[in-house]
This record gives sequence, C-alpha cells and structure tokens, in this order.
Amino acid sequence: MWQVIGQDKNLALLDYSLKTGSVAHAYLLVGPRHVGKGTLALNLSQALNCDQPGPPCGQCHSCRRIMEGKHADVTGIGLGSKAEIGIDDIRGLQRLANLPPYEGKCKVFIIDDAEHLSTEAANALLKVLEEPPQRVVWILLAAEEERLLPTIVSRCQRLALRPVSSEQAQKILVNSYDVDVDRASLLAQLCHGRFGWAVAALANEEVLEQRSQRLATLFSLLTPTGGSLGQRFAYAQELASQFSWDRRGGVEVMQTWLDWWRDLLLIKGGCRDAIVNMDYVTALEDQARGLSLSEIRSFLGNLCLLEEQISKNVNPRLALEWLMLNLPGRA
Repeated sequence: MWQVIGQDKNLALLDYSLKTGSVAHAYLLVGPRHVGKGTLALNLSQALNCDQPGPPCGQCHSCRRIMEGKHADVTGIGLGSKAEIGIDDIRGLQRLANLPPYEGKCKVFIIDDAEHLSTEAANALLKVLEEPPQRVVWILLAAEEERLLPTIVSRCQRLALRPVSSEQAQKILVNSYDVDVDRASLLAQLCHGRFGWAVAALANEEVLEQRSQRLATLFSLLTPTGGSLGQRFAYAQELASQFSWDRRGGVEVMQTWLDWWRDLLLIKGGCRDAIVNMDYVTALEDQARGLSLSEIRSFLGNLCLLEEQISKNVNPRLALEWLMLNLPGRA
C-alpha cells in the first residue's frame, strides 16, 4: 500500500497509470522537504516491481528489498554533502540504464535534490529523457522547481506534493503514532504540513535539540552582551560556511528564524493562539516587549528577502552580513 500521507490525487493518478499500463518514463515530484517526495518515489519503485496484484503491496520480496535499499534495479543519488550533482553521477546512471533489469521488472533511478544538477549533468540527463530506454523510469525530486531546466521539466510528468493541514498532521500523530495531544500539537505546528519532519522528530531527538540550539543562538544575538557587531558577523560567517557544505541545514536555520520572527509579529499583534513555537511563548512575549512592531515587521521582511536571494545563489556570506547589520537590538 502507499505510505505517503495526504496526497490522494497523486496516488489516484499513479494507480490509474499502473492499471492501464500508461506509466510515464519520467516523473518530477515537487514540494518542500519532508513533504513525502522520497517516500512516494520508493513506493512508486515498489509498485513498478511488485510481485503481487494491487501494487505496491509492501510485503513481497521486491517491495521489501526496495524499502531496505538493497534492490539491484532501484538506484538513488542525491546532493549529500556536495555542492552539486555532477556529470559523473549522471553518466554512472546512464551506464546502468543501458543494462536490462537484473532482479525486477523495471529499472528505476531516483535523483533527489534534482535542482542541484550541474549544467553539464542537467544536459546529460536531458539527453537521456529525450531518448528513454525501455523498462526504465526516472524519478526526479525537487524542492526548488524553478531552478530546474524548463526542458527537463517538460519531459517529466509533474506531481506536486502539498503540505497537509496541521489538524490532519496532529490527528495522524495521535491516532497512528500514539503521541500525546500536546506534543502532537507542537509537532504539527512546527512541521508546516511536512509530515515527514514530524516523524523524523519523533524518531530522533536531535531534530528538536538542533532547533533549541538555533533558538538559543538567536536569543544571544538579541541581548546587549551577545549582540555586538563582531559576534553577529562571526555568526554570519559560520552560517555562510554551513550553506557551502550543508545547504539543507542552512535552509532549516532560516526557516527557524522565519518562524520565530513571524511569531513575534503575531504576539505583538495579539494573536498568540496562532504562533508556531508554542513551547517558547514566554520567551516570545519577553522579546516582543523589547522590540517595536515596525522593527519586527522590517526584519521579517529582510528575512523573506534573504530567503529569496539565497535561492538565487547570491553570496551567502554577504547576504547574511547584511542581515546581521539590520538585526534589531534588544531595547
């Protein structure tokens, strides 16, 4: 059975394609991180190689091998710790694509972080998509679709994965994962509809610990003793360095900052019930008292601009130093 949450329209389309034999040679799964793109890619790989009727069954030999990452005909690559996916990565997949399936019905190649293909890699992939081999399906995953070559997008069947509502996420956490209501409510708010993030936070305590560390740094930069220009620039350099080797981690930091300053704006406007960081309401109220509404609105706008500019590959260090120069001080 399909394991991805809240994507009924996409699953109905895939079910129809499997039943009618009209599976595309390439799919593009777009949506924010942790929304379920990876799970859907694995489920589709299972469905294409499943040994039982009504795929994916999740229980047959092929389905289990794929979920364990051991199936010879399902290959995945991603960004990892690299700055981009290079031409050698794609050439390696090309060589495998020219071989017949070894233990399954269909070869499946999953490219995570597809928006980070180098120019040479993107052009090489485009050539493969223009002349697709038989019994081969490509699945591209992208959080920033606009960075992909339009010609690659046009040669894929596009499936957009939407975040689920916080109410639906909370209900699933309580009923299917046996999470208490208060914790489920917090995770449902923090995940922004990306249910995979909530599951990861349940499985790994470091996820919430990292969030706490990011918020502690944010607090320190706003205090009179920790908010000197030198300390703010040192933090900008540290975060810029992180973007160079772990772009995902840098984006997560920016999301944490955006959530916090949005919550400050809501607190200042008297909308306490709508905040995301429900477990930090006292700290939010304390900081909101020390900042004016115009300061909060201005800096929140700067954060949104920074997020947009970093997605366009501006120099992260310069952009972050500019942000630190505009960081309000504690009143």
